[in-house]
Amino acid sequence: MKNIFSLVFAGIIGGLITLGGFQLLNPVNNIESPKVKQVNTIPLTSQVAAASLDFTLAANRTMPTVVHIKASKGPTTTSSRSRENDFGSMLEDLLGGGGFGGPKGEQKGSGSGVIVSQDGYIVTNSHVVDYADELEVTLYDDRTFKAKKIGVDKKTDLAVLKIDATNLPIIKYGDSDRAKVGEWVLAVGNPFDLTSTVTAGIISAKGRDIDIIREKGAIEDFIQTDAAVNPGNSGGALVDLEGNLIGINTAIYSPGFGGTFTGYAFAIPSNMVEEVTSNIIKHGGPRGMLGISVQDVDKELAVEKKLSVNSGVYIAEVVDGGAAQYAGLLPNDVIIEVDGQTVKDAPALIAIVDKTKIGEILELKVNRNNRTKNIQVALKAK
Repeated sequence: MKNIFSLVFAGIIGGLITLGGFQLLNPVNNIESPKVKQVNTIPLTSQVAAASLDFTLAANRTMPTVVHIKASKGPTTTSSRSRENDFGSMLEDLLGGGGFGGPKGEQKGSGSGVIVSQDGYIVTNSHVVDYADELEVTLYDDRTFKAKKIGVDKKTDLAVLKIDATNLPIIKYGDSDRAKVGEWVLAVGNPFDLTSTVTAGIISAKGRDIDIIREKGAIEDFIQTDAAVNPGNSGGALVDLEGNLIGINTAIYSPGFGGTFTGYAFAIPSNMVEEVTSNIIKHGGPRGMLGISVQDVDKELAVEKKLSVNSGVYIAEVVDGGAAQYAGLLPNDVIIEVDGQTVKDAPALIAIVDKTKIGEILELKVNRNNRTKNIQVALKAK
């Protein structure tokens, strides 16, 4: 028994001596740190990235709110509006709306729209519906309605329709000002009459002015995206990954490719859409207007008109009966501030006015005869 105990004890002592020698020969600070944390970090990051690229939530929220619009104009009105037809055709080709053509002078086209109220108000592009005498809207659940044209705003290429329905699913407006370049977005619409089509891409740029809306005083502030948009997508939704509306798909850039997508699409920002749509619904027309013709002030104009300022917006003409005339603005006045914001050129002035509703008051600071004057202007519909 003693011999066995001695052997065990000797084994323990020998093991301790061996372990101590090993540690002396291999100090702790020379032993490589475990890589458990690094191994765990990789799949965690991958899971977060994969979750952020899940488009199903946005698609499921958006598709029920996007409608298919069929627009037509009968032969009885074709001759009286032939000039508008030519213009409309150009817009359809350039902006990705539906096709034209029909028997005996009829015109037909199709596009998309987005439901913005439970009682049937729908926003779309002006170029999709402006020419039409008859409008038919098909919902996501395949119900079909005749639609009434409430109003159009050609300067922003927006229009509002109304169908006789209740308890409709509606899109939620997002804040397009906060949308970022590089952010993932979905385009939802009806390209080539392929209903409820969803495509994905990123925001490629913001604030694009591509000079495609051929209206005096046109407002272009497009969001550019590489989400696939084709004829029939016009008026459809551009949404973020939560399904919030950040734009109305309007234009494609397609040089020499027959009007199909080549990687560049453009959408009207949702903040502009919400303002214009609200004014059309409330007042049956577009946003408020100042009622002036303007040009940018530069050094040459300042010398020519003997102005004491080198920037601002020069009033060349005041429209009879307009808001500006009623408020006391005069030709040769130079607008230099609006509501405390410096105005250096016409686009800056238009951007401010576009966000102002009919009846609201703007505080203008103008330079008149080299003196500064404050004038309040209540916007009117024309």
